[in-house]
Amino acid sequence: MKKSITGDEAEDAFSGFPVVLATVSGEKDNIITLAMCHVFSFKPPYLGVGIAPRRFSHGLFKASKDFAVNIPTKEMLKAVEICGTRSGRKVDKFEASGLTREKGEKVSAPLIAECPVNIECVKVQEVEAGDHTWFVGEIVAARADPSYDRNGDMLLYWGDYRTIGERVKVVEERK
Repeated sequence: MKKSITGDEAEDAFSGFPVVLATVSGEKDNIITLAMCHVFSFKPPYLGVGIAPRRFSHGLFKASKDFAVNIPTKEMLKAVEICGTRSGRKVDKFEASGLTREKGEKVSAPLIAECPVNIECVKVQEVEAGDHTWFVGEIVAARADPSYDRNGDMLLYWGDYRTIGERVKVVEERK
């Protein structure tokens, strides 16, 4: 028999969320490590990132018309942690983490050269949702390294950093 649990315990039912390095231009370029990133629509292709208002990046994302989502690999964990624990208010995270800026094809936000997946988004909506604002963007350009393996390389976070485990079933590709 199932028992009632708290909201915090319900959140613990998730094994993890993808870790991304979101980038934005503004008074200065900035990188923020996030585990709140999700697809909001397939047609049109919308991607959203959730950022707490107390974060320096929140104001940059609010003021910017676009942003980028860069997917790191597990080998990039040190840079991911630097970008998640230092404030862009005080340091240049590209310099501190050793990551390389690349110019986007269609957005002003910088891309991260070391990330195997870069997704460029034009902001279409902001949604205040509890203690985070979701910045939703339409994907206007994207690129991926053909050797990227999301099952072995993608970082997840939920208290600890993890990777995806066993694939139970292959589902047919969406049309």
